[in-house]
Amino acid sequence: MFVDKVAITVCAGKGGNGAVSFRREKYVPAGGPDGGDGGRGGNVVLVADENMSTLMDFRYKRKYIAENGMDGSGRQKTGRDGKDLIIKVPMGTIVRDKETGAVIKDISDKEPFILARGGRGGRGNRHFATPVRQAPRFAKPGAPGQNREVVLELKLLADVGLVGFPNVGKSTLLSVVSKANPKIANYHFTTLFPNLGVVYVDEGSSFVMADIPGIIEGASEGAGLGYDFLRHIERCRLIIHVVDASGSEGRDPVEDFNTINDELARYSEVLASRPQLVAANKTDILDNPEVLEKFREYVQAQGYRLFEVSAVTQKGVRELIFAAAEELKKLPPIRVFEPEYVEPEIPLETADDLKIEAEDGIFFIEGPWMERLLDRVNLSDSESRLYFDKVLRNAGVFERLEAMGIMDGDTVAIYNWEFIYKK
Repeated sequence: MFVDKVAITVCAGKGGNGAVSFRREKYVPAGGPDGGDGGRGGNVVLVADENMSTLMDFRYKRKYIAENGMDGSGRQKTGRDGKDLIIKVPMGTIVRDKETGAVIKDISDKEPFILARGGRGGRGNRHFATPVRQAPRFAKPGAPGQNREVVLELKLLADVGLVGFPNVGKSTLLSVVSKANPKIANYHFTTLFPNLGVVYVDEGSSFVMADIPGIIEGASEGAGLGYDFLRHIERCRLIIHVVDASGSEGRDPVEDFNTINDELARYSEVLASRPQLVAANKTDILDNPEVLEKFREYVQAQGYRLFEVSAVTQKGVRELIFAAAEELKKLPPIRVFEPEYVEPEIPLETADDLKIEAEDGIFFIEGPWMERLLDRVNLSDSESRLYFDKVLRNAGVFERLEAMGIMDGDTVAIYNWEFIYKK
């Protein structure tokens, strides 16, 4: 079964708890605190797998949970990090936020993507020792990992998409120009799911072609197979519009051509504006040449190039493929969908639960609000750091620090992070 859209829930691992421990060794008086930190929770990571062509694996399993981090222990031993959960998806999978529909990531390369980050490990009590508080009997719990509800949507990575009415010869055309083996039969809706094939044009020249299930009039209202499968040619740089020029089923090629283009426009104006080559197929069984000439004049008047082909006898197929290859050289690369999702801002009014303490020139900031904020930012990224700074400033954290007498160059400790304060 071909599955190209599923909703799943992913849960990153919780960070391990910090340990409360004190050094106990013979001949070492007042050993002091030595509780280790908890390990980081496992991330949920998406990786593209070229051997997958459907989201079938997600049909029965909808929840994915990464491993929790281990708790810290005495002798300053840090708990083991939770193992990352690797989820394989087909190349070309788009990850959307379930609630908003915004694009989180387009998995169109082999670079792993962290969909949900594991929680930070809690700090052991050794971090909280000061000249005044020499034996802290507390540690910090691990932070929870991110939870996400997302929709995985497969959009095939293909250079050329074949569109047209059912039974016009799209699958036959794909089979003769590539090594793909789609099901071919003389009845409507033989093709129930998209097929991909690599077309080798010449030495060092090739492109990927997608055969899309047939569209009929009213597809936008759900007639036939609907047009859900058109998502698979949204990335295509070029469309080959296959039309039955023989009129073997009593249809008019001009009407067919206009009907399909109207359905494309209803689905997406961007898709309808894609460059097209028109393949007048089944010319080997053409009874009335006037039908073909009328169709040619109409297509050319619309500004399209028409190719007389027969997928069965392969007449004109080579010329069509070479024309497609030349057209692709002029077109931009396959579309990659840019991320649209923006993490919702944390309500600023909840910052009142922050606890700020000063010890020996170090300002410690902690509290549930800060934990939630740190879970939503990536401090290794410059844009994320700017967002972090903006949220702290808007929440009045800087004002509270200045009221407590912080000076330039003082250290601000926020859980496992330390910052140098600058006005």
